[in-house]
Amino acid sequence: MPLVGFLPAIDPRVRNTVRAIERRLLLQGEFVLRYERANPGDGLPPGEGAFLACSFWLVDNYILQGRHSEARKLFDRLLSRCNDVGLLAEEYDPFAGRMLGNFPQAYSHVGLICCALTLTRKTCPAEDPAEPQRLPMRPTAQAEAD
Repeated sequence: MPLVGFLPAIDPRVRNTVRAIERRLLLQGEFVLRYERANPGDGLPPGEGAFLACSFWLVDNYILQGRHSEARKLFDRLLSRCNDVGLLAEEYDPFAGRMLGNFPQAYSHVGLICCALTLTRKTCPAEDPAEPQRLPMRPTAQAEAD
């Protein structure tokens, strides 16, 4: 919720959510599962790896909570899992040391890009008071004349 400006990152509800994820979904202190292994609830057999988009979500939330060293450490671990041309899959199996699921996965790459941007800013995009640039939907008469 802090990523879209609904609640501040320091709100107790957000902090408690991050703590619950760390306690119940953080696999080997490295990557975040999509849901608990003991209760997947999707009808698929066990064996899903860590969901990389969720792991990048945790990086963003660490940054917003001022936990910069933890954010950087997790971000670097995630980056180290890219293949030789910088691509990521949907999931990663830290036990087998291999990628799982859809490959390449856009959600994983969007998460990577968002985290990289958040790491370079002082605020989250949702907290930035600057108005977004508005571009015309089609060229104006003056632009067509030029």
